[in-house]
Amino acid sequence: MSESIYDKYETVIGLEVHTQMLTKSKAYCADEYEYGANPNTQVSPISLGHPGTLPKHNLEVVKYAVKMGLACNCTIAEWQHYARKNYFYADLPKGYQITQDKTPICTNGFIEIKLKDKEPKRIGITRIHMEEDAGKSMHDQDVYNTLIDLNRAGVPLIEIVSEPDMKNGEEAYQYLTEIKQLVKYLDICDGNMEEGSLRCDANISVMLKGSKVFGTKVEVKNMNSFRNVQKAIDYEVKRQIEAIEAGETIVMETRSFDAQKGTTFTLRSKEGAADYRYFPEPDLPPLRVTQAFIDDVKQQMPALPKALFHKYTTEFGLNEYDANVLIESKEIANYFEQILAFTKNIKAAANWMMTSVKAYLNEQALHITDFKLQPKQIAEIIALIDGGKVSSSAAQKVFAAMIENPTESAENIAQQLNLIQESNTDELQKWIDEAIAANPAKVAEYKAGKQSLVGMFMGDVMKLSKGKADPKIASKLVKETLDKQ
Repeated sequence: MSESIYDKYETVIGLEVHTQMLTKSKAYCADEYEYGANPNTQVSPISLGHPGTLPKHNLEVVKYAVKMGLACNCTIAEWQHYARKNYFYADLPKGYQITQDKTPICTNGFIEIKLKDKEPKRIGITRIHMEEDAGKSMHDQDVYNTLIDLNRAGVPLIEIVSEPDMKNGEEAYQYLTEIKQLVKYLDICDGNMEEGSLRCDANISVMLKGSKVFGTKVEVKNMNSFRNVQKAIDYEVKRQIEAIEAGETIVMETRSFDAQKGTTFTLRSKEGAADYRYFPEPDLPPLRVTQAFIDDVKQQMPALPKALFHKYTTEFGLNEYDANVLIESKEIANYFEQILAFTKNIKAAANWMMTSVKAYLNEQALHITDFKLQPKQIAEIIALIDGGKVSSSAAQKVFAAMIENPTESAENIAQQLNLIQESNTDELQKWIDEAIAANPAKVAEYKAGKQSLVGMFMGDVMKLSKGKADPKIASKLVKETLDKQ
């Protein structure tokens, strides 16, 4: 099918992101939850929905939801009402899910995404609401039976529902990247899509360009990476356009994504809206979120990526690429900020983070939290260079040695390795005189006007000094000595 056919259509994409909260206990009871624990060991009569048991508010879940709402520029509702969403599924032990229906905690927000070579685009947030997770059905553990692990039942979630503002898989990928970065900065979710702590459903439709009526929406589930979300969307858009062009009717359905084939396939029909028979949760009283509570949560929030990016590019004068790398993770940004507590050389601190530190972490497959050197020690190396005590190349040797001996100071390491630069002019002059005496022909060329030979003589001086000569002082002395010849 020619590309012009695809150009006739406009894509409409909205994402629903379920984000598992990093609270110590479940949403409405004191059960602990840890991913990977033995099946059905983190349950209680409350999370299993036994008759006579009563749920209880988890204040941390409310705090986390408010944090995300503020980070997404949302309006925070004062009164929190809970509802029962009734449906039968094997891993939903109560037979209903405690959620929020008509009164989500956060509404009318937005997130800005960055697209390559384009202006930032604003993606609207319709709502963020609190709810509990279901258990987990495992279909691949037994040949004949589906096994149920109810550890996850009752784990707190927030569901982030976007406006249908995305137009392709790339925009969806960037949106999810922003969501993940925010929840990790806020310490409310680990963002691990492979473990299911961040899950995404995509609602996709196509319509002719200029149309005011959306096409039939298809939901795609079970995507375990951001790239797979992007691939699933791009495939589904193409599938729908080709079906319409072939005279077929798009039906409302739920589909899954086959990562190996790169295709979507039907899971179940969704011809009518599901009747979940929502009604107010009778066992949880309404909860009031005051402005004082919101202000207190706001004060506890860290500086977020957008604010740090602005700070690094405007106040610090870093380029956009460096700033984006430094804010990529909260831990990297924190480490960089801590270096700046010990040095005023911002550019040098950024360069060390961008090159030596990140290169070492990548080579060793380490996270910054596992890095042996403290931020103060990186600042010590910078101080040695700024003070003219070691050269930039010698500083790399100091860095490598400090990793092996993290309790030693940078200056002690430099002294032990005999890397402290020689700035004594008498000592420097001896090496300079020796280098000049060994190259009379080159001296003649210099005198004839070949000024670039200063670099050659400097190289000889550095060799004779075994790298200990202070380059700035030595370079000046070399030129002065040559001019006197």
